[in-house]
Amino acid sequence: MPRTVLITGCSSGFGAATARLFASKGWNVIATMRQPQADLGLGALTNVLVERLDVQDQASIGSAIETGLARFGRIDVLVNNAGFGLFGIFEATPADKIREQFDVNVFGLMEVTRAILPHFRANRAGVLVNISSGAGVFALPMISLYCASKFALEGFSEALSYELAPLGIRVRVVEPGGVIETGFGKRSELEAGGHASPVDYAGFVAVAERFFSGLRVARSGATSEQVAEVIYAAATDETDRLRYVATEDIAPLVTARRETSEEAYMAFMRSSVAPQLEG
Repeated sequence: MPRTVLITGCSSGFGAATARLFASKGWNVIATMRQPQADLGLGALTNVLVERLDVQDQASIGSAIETGLARFGRIDVLVNNAGFGLFGIFEATPADKIREQFDVNVFGLMEVTRAILPHFRANRAGVLVNISSGAGVFALPMISLYCASKFALEGFSEALSYELAPLGIRVRVVEPGGVIETGFGKRSELEAGGHASPVDYAGFVAVAERFFSGLRVARSGATSEQVAEVIYAAATDETDRLRYVATEDIAPLVTARRETSEEAYMAFMRSSVAPQLEG
């Protein structure tokens, strides 16, 4: 029988591309999103069920899983893709936005995971694919809260992988960098525009915005479809591998963070990133 995947955040970007890829590979797909009316044609694909799932709404999580099981009988893979990023100075970010960042990127992901685990345990099988970011490996200014949420996801995923391995359940972490056409950056900019930074930060903010604009121009040109291929590879990998770097643009920073000493890493960051942010 075809295997089944449940994917969160399928209205655009990685989620939509991943749903289309799994469907093209013959999988049953439960494509979930906060507003199913935003579906851009996934529901018309063979073996794709579009369901409402808001990671901040516990009832919608249970309902989507139950409806998916009623339709397909089994779920083999969960892709925790839903998320967003805050951009701006930490001090200027309202407390409610900080809580929302963690409610979506961390606590919501945990609740979807908790809801699917009884099914995976009963089957003694299942794969959890958590979509992290380069910002879950290395930190940059102006995205401190996004980094914090993705660092939390990375630690949670690694610890969970040890708990679940004896039950036949695998955990995967996929780490993309910047993919321009996802719409992710546009939402981050809108979020940043909602609160002004103290004037003492004005010079730094201006330089940092130019720095991030330069990063966007220099990105690898990766697409959501290419990231979806890495997500699919992670979901179907039979090895014990935990982490998958999904775009080449972040590879130098990931290598510096993971394969050098703390001193060498900080020296690298200060020599490559800090001077640009001091100009």
